[in-house]
Amino acid sequence: MNAAIIFGILAVLMLTGMPISISLGLTVLTFLFTMTEVPLESVALKLFTGIEKFEIMAIPFFILAGNFLTHGGVAKRMINFATAMVGHWYGGLGLAGVLACALFAAVSGSSPATVVAIGSILLPAMVRAGFPNRFGAGIITTAGALGILIPPSIVMVMYSVATNTSVGALFMAGVVPGLALAATLGGVTWYRARKFDYPRQPKASFAERMKAFRDSVWGLLLIVVVMGGIYTGIFTPTEAAAMSAMYAFIVAVFVYKDMPLSDVPKVLLNSANMSAMLLYIITNAVLFSFIMTNENIPQALADWMLGNGLGVIAFLLAVNVLLLLAGNFMEPSSIVLIFAPILFPVAMKLGIDPVHFGIIMVVNMEVGMCHPPVGLNLYVASGITKMGITELTVAVWPWLLSMLVFLGLVTYWPGLSLWFPRMLGMM
Repeated sequence: MNAAIIFGILAVLMLTGMPISISLGLTVLTFLFTMTEVPLESVALKLFTGIEKFEIMAIPFFILAGNFLTHGGVAKRMINFATAMVGHWYGGLGLAGVLACALFAAVSGSSPATVVAIGSILLPAMVRAGFPNRFGAGIITTAGALGILIPPSIVMVMYSVATNTSVGALFMAGVVPGLALAATLGGVTWYRARKFDYPRQPKASFAERMKAFRDSVWGLLLIVVVMGGIYTGIFTPTEAAAMSAMYAFIVAVFVYKDMPLSDVPKVLLNSANMSAMLLYIITNAVLFSFIMTNENIPQALADWMLGNGLGVIAFLLAVNVLLLLAGNFMEPSSIVLIFAPILFPVAMKLGIDPVHFGIIMVVNMEVGMCHPPVGLNLYVASGITKMGITELTVAVWPWLLSMLVFLGLVTYWPGLSLWFPRMLGMM
């Protein structure tokens, strides 16, 4: 009954168009003041203990690093490198887009940042080369979603905060699925380019490839700094985030010199705004999680599912349907922070690995970012391509279908996610 009341209040507030973070906060306060006798002191204490986690500090640093890279010419050099490597294949520029998105995802941690950085440069070039606008838009919108699966990932940090799962293990678990999804999207791109005989680029010589690599090496090294540092234990994921922000600043301002020092305050301000927004959502989600736990809702859900003989296969199918439906109305950070504390205890009772469950949630978020009505990547790509959301939805359909197939694969094949972190001895 209490669960129905809590979610009823939340749904009504969200339907009024109120931001999710405020809806969460008001839901918690309304329920606390009218239906419980929880002392406000314990709520305040939970609020502070919930957001003083060391891992949360990684979020503003990764946002800052992504903003420096987006404005600092790194994306352009990565596109040139990707084009030199695969541009001569069918749909070469499209394949270069998938590869560039994968590379940029490995340094930015954000899907919208990946779409903006790669799409704003590559899409005009694809149209000039003779590709249909829809083809390029479909590739960039879906490949940009790799930003939250290929580590580092802000959404993975959110999941870690909500469930106390190791960020390092989550990052390493995202590597193989991230590369597999990039290969899947690349395969769809190649097939459609070959089917419709889209243009190919002249094959780059070895010297041209080496030049493109040398130009982009400072950006690519950031992947080594972050992943290598975490794997070798030199620093924690949070320290890696701080290192990546510092490194991105040095590369953008002093190495590539694409960003004047006068632009740095603007980038810092934008990053602070984005960080404050996410931290506000986290704060309210912590309170929401506290109410759910206090009312024993996750435990009751787990007991009901187990009592009705719902097994792992049915539970994971229900999770995917629920998260895909949530993706119609909410953005990834909110979905993870609201649903992870509810679904996680059930998953643990059913014996599902917490890292594997995290990757399932992240892949669901990726799909949600690419379909209407509130897919973030759709809106970002719409701004770049000047295409309407309906037209863009039609454009992404072939790639989105392949992502749904991939979601099924990740859901029911835990080894795809867990093999790499286990091999590294992180689990």
